[in-house]
This record gives sequence, C-alpha cells and structure tokens, in this order.
Amino acid sequence: MRYYLLALVVFVSALPRLGSAQVAEAQITNTSRQFVEAETEADRLNINVTDGMYTFKVLSENIIETQFYPNREINVNNQESHTVVLGAVPVAGLITEDSNSFSLGSKDWLQVRITKKPFQVNYIYKGQPLVSEAKGYEDRDSLKTIQLKIDENEVLYGGGARALGMNRRGNRLQLYNRAHYGYETRSELMNYTIPLVISSKNYAVHFDNAPIGFLDLDSKGDNTITYGTISGSMRYQVIAGNNLKEVTQNYVELTGKQPMPPRWALGNFASRFGYHSQQEVEETVAKYREEEIPLDAVVLDLYWFGKDIKGTMGNLGFYRDSFPEPKKMIKGLQENNVETVLITEPFVLSTSDRWEEAVNEQILAVDSLGKPYQYEFYFGNTGLIDIYSDKGNSWFKNIYSELSDMGVNGFWGDLGEPEVHPSGLLHATGTADEVHNIYGHDWAKLVYEASLEADPDRRPFILMRAGYSGTQRYGMIPWSGDVNRTWGGLQSQPEIALQMGMQGLGYMHSDLGGFAGANLDDELYTRWLQYGVFQPIYRPHAQEEVPSEPIYRSEKAKKIAKQAIELRYKLLPYNYQLAFDNHTEGTPLMRPVFFENGDDLENARTYYWGENFLIAPVLKPGIKKMDIDLPEDSKWFDFYTEKIYDTQKLSDFALSENHIPTFVRAGSFIPMSKDLQSTKEFDNSDFELHYYHHKSMKVSRQVIYNDDGTTQEAYEKKEYEMLDYFAFAKARSLNLHFKAEIGDNFENSEKSVDLIIHGIDKQPKKIKGIKGSHWSYDQDKFIVTIKNLSWDTAKEKEIKIKL
Repeated sequence: MRYYLLALVVFVSALPRLGSAQVAEAQITNTSRQFVEAETEADRLNINVTDGMYTFKVLSENIIETQFYPNREINVNNQESHTVVLGAVPVAGLITEDSNSFSLGSKDWLQVRITKKPFQVNYIYKGQPLVSEAKGYEDRDSLKTIQLKIDENEVLYGGGARALGMNRRGNRLQLYNRAHYGYETRSELMNYTIPLVISSKNYAVHFDNAPIGFLDLDSKGDNTITYGTISGSMRYQVIAGNNLKEVTQNYVELTGKQPMPPRWALGNFASRFGYHSQQEVEETVAKYREEEIPLDAVVLDLYWFGKDIKGTMGNLGFYRDSFPEPKKMIKGLQENNVETVLITEPFVLSTSDRWEEAVNEQILAVDSLGKPYQYEFYFGNTGLIDIYSDKGNSWFKNIYSELSDMGVNGFWGDLGEPEVHPSGLLHATGTADEVHNIYGHDWAKLVYEASLEADPDRRPFILMRAGYSGTQRYGMIPWSGDVNRTWGGLQSQPEIALQMGMQGLGYMHSDLGGFAGANLDDELYTRWLQYGVFQPIYRPHAQEEVPSEPIYRSEKAKKIAKQAIELRYKLLPYNYQLAFDNHTEGTPLMRPVFFENGDDLENARTYYWGENFLIAPVLKPGIKKMDIDLPEDSKWFDFYTEKIYDTQKLSDFALSENHIPTFVRAGSFIPMSKDLQSTKEFDNSDFELHYYHHKSMKVSRQVIYNDDGTTQEAYEKKEYEMLDYFAFAKARSLNLHFKAEIGDNFENSEKSVDLIIHGIDKQPKKIKGIKGSHWSYDQDKFIVTIKNLSWDTAKEKEIKIKL
C-alpha cells in the first residue's frame, strides 16, 4: 500500500502548474462537455451530456446531491452511500427552465443551476452563488476526479483529523486512514480521513465515495477543489446554511445524528497501556476511591487477553493466569460504580488461541486464491477479520455478545484503520483499497448492533480512532491517536477536536497527558488535564513508563489534577445538556468561536464549550501571562475571580497553575452537581444553579435536559425532563422563572436547588418566592446565594429580587 500511495503522490505532483489563462479556462468548464437533453424522474433531474449523464437530487432545502455517470457506467448499478441517511424528495414543482438553463431546488434556499451552453453547473444559496463545477468529472489515467471552482478568499476546513492549522486551504490531503505515531504540531495524515470540505462561505461539499483517494484544497493556488479516487461513485452533496454552525447541523442531518452516550462516558477514566492483571486493576480503582478522586470507568488494554504485547492478539478472551475471575472483577467494579471497557482489534494472529477457529470458520479476508491472507505487522503474523462477509460479521458479533454477557458495557476498537491493510487483500465486498476507509465505520456499526442485541435498552459505548463520514450515528467516540507526550502534542489537540466537531464527530478527544514517550513533565500533564475538563471525553491515557493516572503522580500534580477532575464532575448536568444538543441538533460540544460571530476564521486558541463557556487552554510551558481575545457579542465573567470583562482584548492575562482561563457568558444559567465520586451518584433533585447576571442582558433563557443516563433513546421514549430557566432584568429588579417539561414516561420530582446569582453589585433589598429558604450576600464577590430552594417541577416557580 505504501508504494501505491507514493506513486499516487508522484503522479499528482507531476501535473503541470496552470498559468493564468489556463486557470480561467479550468474555472469556466470542461469545454468538451456539451448539453444533449434533460429528463425528469420522480425524485431527480437527469441531464445527458456528450460524455455521460448527471443526476441531481434534492435531499432537503439545504442539501442537493449531484452524481456523474460516464458513458461507460450509465447502466452500471453504483454502490449505495455509506454515509447518507436522507432520501431524495420529489422534484415536482422544484424545477424551472428557461431557454438556456435548468434550475432545481428552492429559490429561497439552495438551488443548482445547469447552463446548457456553455455547459456549467452552479450552486446558489438564497440568490447568492456558492460554488460551481470547474472541470467537473474527469478521467486522469487510473484516477477519477471531480473539480470545483471556489472564490479566492475562502477559508477551507475538513478532510478529517489532521494537524495543519485551522485553514487547510493550500494542502493536498491523502484519503487513506493511517496511524501517525508520536505526532506533534503537524500531521498531514492521521487515523480518520473524511472526504468533506467546509468553506467559510457557509457551505460544505461531501464527496460521497469510500475508496481511497485524495482531496486537493487548492494546493496549486488556482482556486479549485479537486477530489480524486481510484474507483467508485462520482457523487457529491452540497450542503448550505446561514452560518457554519448551521452547515455542520445540516451535514449531520445528512449523515446521521450521534446517539446519547451513557452518562458515565462523561466521567473520568482510568486508562493506560496497560493494566497487566486483575489485581492491578482492582488496586488502581481502590486507590482512586482512597484518594477521593472521581472515577467512572477503567480501560483494559491488550494484556486482558495475553501476557505479552506480541503474539496474543486475536485471543479475545480473558487470560486467566492474570485475570482469574473476570466476571467477578467486572461485577465488583460495577458495585463500586466503575464500568469496564475492553480493547479489541480486528486482527487474529496465527499464534493466537483462535487462529485455527478463525480459519475453519472462514471469517478472515482472503487472497486471490481464496485462502486467508496472512502478513506480518508489529504484533506478529496475522489475518484480518472480514466484517463484510456474513461469517466474519456474525463471528465478531458473537465475541461482543459474550463479553456483554459478562457485564462489559464499553468496547474499545483499536487499530481500525486497519493499521496494516495490504492492497492485495480481498474482502467479500471488494478490495482492501475499496473498503479501507470505511472499515472502521462498519466495525463501529457491528459493535453498536452487537451491544444493542445484548441489551436493547442500554446505550453502547464505542471508543475508536478510525472511521468515515457519518460514523457518529453508530455512537462512535473517536480519539486523536497516539499523540506525543510533549507540548507540541498538546498544541495540536484543540484544532483536531474543533475540526472534527465541524465534521459531525462531536466527541473527538485526546489521550489526556499525551500518549507516546516516557516524558515526565508535571506542568504539561496538569495543563493537558485542565484542558480535558472542557473536551468531550475525560480519559488520561499513556504508555505505562510514566503513569497517566493522577493517583500515581507527584503530590502537587495529583492535587491539581484532582481539582480539574472535580470541576469536570461539577459540570456534569451542563455537559449532559451539550450531549443532548449534539444528539438532537448535531452541534458539537467544542465549538469554534467563528460559529457565533463569523470572525477570526483560523482561531483555535480559544473555543466555546457549549454556548456559555469560553476556554483558553494553556499550551506553552512556563508562561505566567497570555493574551486572550474575548468575543465581542457578550460580556464575560472570569469563572474563578468573578471579574466582568467589557473589553475584547485581554493583554498579559495572569495565569494560575491551578486552572486554565475560563470565562462564562453573561446571562448564562449553569447547573452544577454537588460533590460526586461517580456520575452514578448524580441526583438531579439536589443541585446548584448558577446565574450570571449583567445589566446588559435583559432576557436570558437556558434549557437543561435530564434523563436516567442509561436508557437507549430515552428522549424518544419520553423518559426525560427539561428544566427551563428564564431571567428578566430591569434597572432595579431581577426576576427568575423556572418551569419544567416532563416526558410522559418520566416522574416529577421535588428539587432542592442552591441558587447562586453572580454579578449583583449591591445587596438586594428584598427577595420574594423563596419561602422556606434563606439567602446571603457576598459583598466581595457580588454573589447572592439562596440555599435549599424548594421547587416542585409540576408547578412553575418565580423568584423576584428587588435590587
């Protein structure tokens, strides 16, 4: 495979650089393509041209799909999309025609306009041009390409997980999932590639084809985007929106929404490479409880099925010498409010306990003679499970079912690029190169289905590092691979998470503290864990030479890490709302600042955590101060000092070693839990509610979702509550109004709320509506606290504060 990709790179780089006249020609059209005739079917507009046929479909008012069939492929059944979940709508009433053009779509939303002479395909949103085909489809020797024209000032995002800077324009990106061990500030190719480009012009183009290829984001400076592939469908979707947040939401509507994760997934994980025995696992969990550092899950790397790193992969069963009573261990951990997550890989080594079974059951991918394809890689001589064959799929599913029956509630799918995937290997549905980029995607689907078959009411947890467009709909939790345990490794993480969130993968996260290398740096470790409070999954993980768990670090590092983890648990009800937003709307948990204001389009220095927090991670060693830009659309509270900032440029902002700069938007309601050692202790009948008052915010509202944290599709089953908070401010009064929406299958509960109101610059004269409670005023911090406020959610509640 390596030699093929090298040849591909050499081929493309050998293409001549276009001069200005050639650029103009390329941007107009493929001059040899001419219009022949048009015809309509119920759900599409077909345009025949001299070298093939276009098919245009409307998938929503914001999404149009285009596919080109070369003449030789017009009667060929093209593969179904691995990504798209939306069906086409009828085109009746959506087509207009004049003497030289056809238009499909709504003039008030997204349209495609096809000009007959010269032949041209243009996309228009609300009357404004978005993007157009340049040369469109072409054959380039062994490659098929689609070329689009873009404007000269567009900032481009997408292409999957990379470390390139937020603006990826100017890069030619391989589309071949491949691990990059020990990367730092730059990585051009990583585990998770996506054939998607997102433009600052508020649109995206998804090239809907799985085989390997490339995505050229104007690397030659000729204002074009080019997608190339070895085979498959020449199909793409244009997705539009009023802003980039809407574009992401519409893309997720196209590709599928992420199911709600189990609530414990938002807690702290104990994880390393790796725990060698049952005793070591149990002692580690006991140490967390002894140190009173919250914990919700323990992750077992490959030693759970073998004593050695090499030679045992594929055993997929507990190694009883080291884990003598796994079922008892798992049950004991659950009784201690800790879930067990097991690593699995799609490789079965010829030295493993299951090799003979795998061969006899015919579950492995094969060579051209139909024999199991064997090859060498780091862990030994191996075969690869063919998840595309009925036998391979069923066999692998049974493994997960057996482990689920033992009480395992989370699975880690590692090496799923697949890490080594020779081009000569054959799957039931195609060659290695044709399915390489979707292997992780379909493996996640397999694990998701197996988990639900084992327990239809329990939410799956699936941790993987490789997938494809739309894998989020299988509940996949991606991480950013084997990052170096250095400051350079940390510096690339906000970019990777923000980019992947824009591409539908809202739970992209990193190995907190860094993975690769025996670097003992407590400052790096604690800064990474502080950043982790405001990233989707809190999972310190590393090679075991230097411990990833705070319980085994220095006293100072442990103390700072504990503070970070405790804050993570305090924010649990807020974070759970972010998970619900992602599930229902496709909005990522980490959001670029330009989602809101459209400015600073290359900024990954700061980001939103939800819509209420602005985070400025500390990414450099030894610094005592840093400059921070605050978005202009709000006033911001320093989360730790209560200071309110009107200015948008904070120069030389003083840093604390105990936390990273964190700001709360004025007008925010932030629910917080009381002290927890596990998310399973969370009780939404007793919590804190913080309101950040500012005179500039006349009306504020926040909705907070809650359910039991475990039931699959609880919202859809109406097993939930929505707590709706309002604030109405006048010159001399502040009214707070609470009401609740209770799902038909969820019980009302009496709430005891500690209401904490920030930004009250003078002691209130009177507070009404707090019968049975008492209140106090902190004149140094300007905080009003109302303790043990009683609220029956069957009724609305109002608090009136006279200022």
